[in-house]
Amino acid sequence: MANATTLGFYEVITFCLFFSFVVVVTQSAPENALVTQLPGFAGTFLSKHYSGYVNIDQSHGKNLFYYFVESERKPSEDPVVLWLNGGPGCSSFDGFVYEHGPFNFEAAKTSGSLPQLHLNLYSWSKVSNIIYLDSPVGVGLSYSKNQSDYVTGDLQTATDTHAFLLKWFQLYPEFLSNPFFIAGESYAGVYVPTLSYEVVKGIDAGAKPVINFKGYLVGNGVTDDEFDGDALVPFAHGMGLISDDLYEEVKNECRDNFYSPLSDTCESKLQKVDEDIRGLNVYNILEPCYHEPETPETADVKIRLPSSFRKLGETDRPLAVRKRMFGRAWPLRAPVRDGIVPTWPQLLNSQSIPCTDDEIATKWLNDAAVRKAIHAEEETVIGTWQLCTDNILYDHDAGSMIKYHKNLTSAGYRALIFSGDHDMCVPFTGSQAWTRSIGYEIVDEWRPWTSHGQVAGYLQGYENNLTFLTIKGAGHTVPEYKPREALDFYSRFLAGKPI
Repeated sequence: MANATTLGFYEVITFCLFFSFVVVVTQSAPENALVTQLPGFAGTFLSKHYSGYVNIDQSHGKNLFYYFVESERKPSEDPVVLWLNGGPGCSSFDGFVYEHGPFNFEAAKTSGSLPQLHLNLYSWSKVSNIIYLDSPVGVGLSYSKNQSDYVTGDLQTATDTHAFLLKWFQLYPEFLSNPFFIAGESYAGVYVPTLSYEVVKGIDAGAKPVINFKGYLVGNGVTDDEFDGDALVPFAHGMGLISDDLYEEVKNECRDNFYSPLSDTCESKLQKVDEDIRGLNVYNILEPCYHEPETPETADVKIRLPSSFRKLGETDRPLAVRKRMFGRAWPLRAPVRDGIVPTWPQLLNSQSIPCTDDEIATKWLNDAAVRKAIHAEEETVIGTWQLCTDNILYDHDAGSMIKYHKNLTSAGYRALIFSGDHDMCVPFTGSQAWTRSIGYEIVDEWRPWTSHGQVAGYLQGYENNLTFLTIKGAGHTVPEYKPREALDFYSRFLAGKPI
């Protein structure tokens, strides 16, 4: 009996040790999230891909969808970056498909076929592990079983995304020691600093697991209603889009307040500005505007421009990027103010986004085989994927982001504020002005930065690790227009090297 008891004891110990080992193994990257193949791609992945849902509220069935690409270099050491597209209400597959994801997407050759995927030479996964997250819930492939969760705002979104991160790092604990950064563009100019603040607050409060947060990046980001609202007129004048006379008239009548007209005369002058710029591609003023198919396109005026100027706005992506359709772009002299922020479909009473043709992403992400491959719910369960949705009712309830930037940078977190200098949707003039307004000492005076032997833009560095940077010839979505230069400054920033 004693021997049997002793043997049983050792069997228990052996079982416990084995069970502990199993637990450790299963706590690494979940195998059921591994992406082994993607419809439209015939090659070999250069790193591991994972995707799926993280439930952040069991009682509501609140599920955020992510696609995770391990670094193609040293995944165990390279930074982990969370990428967020804006809107509000736009999917981060925007960044995955059209900007810095691991693939370049080529339009389907026949009506019944899928887009073809090719490896992207300038993917941000070359130097980092990157998580593409559809946020807030109700956007892209993220969903909730409780419709009340689709009424949300800045503060709730930050809380939810922080909850996602804590659970995500529990699923992928091997990445906890890696430096962690948050990045995004456009309305993610709100998402990024508010989430960064939640992460820091969680670290200070002892939230587990402890995230190794180092800093953040914001591209052409919404920040402050006054600075964003005042940015367009100086941008239009500086780019030669309006005359000196009109510029002086607007300044005098509006008293340098362009975002909130003080008089009917001021408003009428601003309408003249609108008329002068109406025919431009607001996401990149160097690019042509594409009209609805039934609208005849004008002759390509770019042929009359010097070749050096024509090349300034061109992209060096090997495959054509999406077409930008003619239309008005938010915010365009309608900055984000406190209260409900209409999503694109709500703003236009339609399901499409002005200036944008996203047929490639829409076709790919609504294919049943693609949904299955990336472990996303079927269309019958959560509906069609849309670049930007009207599923949510979104409240801008966090106010100006400047206080968040001051708080984070003064606490020692690194920040890169970058702007495509030909974006008229969120012009660089606003970002340049608010970064200077913080009042930090200039430690790296305005200068060009170079990429591959060419001037790629300009930067100004401030104390407390705050840097403002422009990208020459880029539009609203910088990596879409200038992928090589974007990977260059991204790599240097993450590594803590001078740009």
